[in-house]
Amino acid sequence: MKLQAKHTVRAGFVGYLTQALTINFTPLLFLTFEKEFHISLAKISLLIAVSFVTQLATDALTAKFDRHLNTRALAVAAHVLAIVGITGFAWLPTALPSAYVGLLLCTVLCAIGGGLTEVLISPIVEACPTDPKKKSATMSLLHSFYSWGVAAITLFSTLFFALIGIEHWRILSCLWAIIPTIGAVAFCLVPIYELNDTETEKAPQGEPRKRSLLRSGIFWMCFVIMFCGGASEQVMLQWSSAFAESGLGVSKAVGDLLGPFAFAIFMGSARVFYAFMSNRIKLGRFITLSAALCVISYLLSALAPTPLLSLLGCGLCGLAVGITWPGTLSLGAKNIPFGGVRMFALLALAGDLGCMVGPTLIGGLASLFDGDLGRAFLVAAIFPAVIMLISPMIGYTNHKKKRAAQKSTRKG
Repeated sequence: MKLQAKHTVRAGFVGYLTQALTINFTPLLFLTFEKEFHISLAKISLLIAVSFVTQLATDALTAKFDRHLNTRALAVAAHVLAIVGITGFAWLPTALPSAYVGLLLCTVLCAIGGGLTEVLISPIVEACPTDPKKKSATMSLLHSFYSWGVAAITLFSTLFFALIGIEHWRILSCLWAIIPTIGAVAFCLVPIYELNDTETEKAPQGEPRKRSLLRSGIFWMCFVIMFCGGASEQVMLQWSSAFAESGLGVSKAVGDLLGPFAFAIFMGSARVFYAFMSNRIKLGRFITLSAALCVISYLLSALAPTPLLSLLGCGLCGLAVGITWPGTLSLGAKNIPFGGVRMFALLALAGDLGCMVGPTLIGGLASLFDGDLGRAFLVAAIFPAVIMLISPMIGYTNHKKKRAAQKSTRKG
């Protein structure tokens, strides 16, 4: 069977499941690592920082050397690194003199693998020769697989620990490696498409003119939206369980199900909804309305008079942030056609920065507010508010460019 673009898109779906695995599986084992390897929670918390910093470095290096990279080789390598990292947790800590060094090495390998999939898969799928009118729908559907991955990993890992026993976590670690194994094989076989990333265009006089990504106003608007989108997403994703448990008085199990799991389900649903309704919805307007809903969800979580309404706010936040990341990538690809892999890498860098800064800032504010996450969530509403203000400016700027181009054509 001759493999086609649709098979490349399906391989991309597996790539985003792999990214979800590299980011969200090991946090489920943090307390197990503490007990089994006698490592302090402070050192375990450092694993989170190492993961984010490694992803940021991967994004930055990919952006810098984008024209010298072999896309297929890196896509395969990303999945192989994920395999080694995920399975490595099962044996490397006990094989090395220091268990913590083993955990650090596996964390770095997973972060590099996850970072590469994040940077490479989106432009590969964007470059596929599919219907141009359905590009944003495909991107949204692609990113929904990250959400489904988070939900599936949380749910099935919890079931495995309950039925088989958490002491057998090494078996589960190896079982989860099946996902990146499928991805590695797939990217060895499927056709790989690349975006046009030339930075030159023809000036009116016919001379080549340099175009700079970093001088594009639309790029910087997308950069800010990605940063605020990452912050909006991760603040609720990382703190919703603790908020449900400490602020609303529910049990940890209920908090986990009504927090990260419910959030991921709602986020994935929003992305699938847009994928099927994209021909009826303007992407820029949908991002703006979603940001407004996100502001409402944070305010509802913080100010609602009953726990039920606060939990509803947490769920609405997942629904509201779903379109921001894939939608902004689609806007960037549409309005900056010369951006190439570099643009996707820099926008991923912005999103990852938001994912790191947002939860850290809100955690610090909660400490200042004597552990009151509700008051900290009020501050977090600033992130989607910024998206709500900037998103319409992209359409306005693009409209002005088109009018200027039309006037120039008429004069010519």
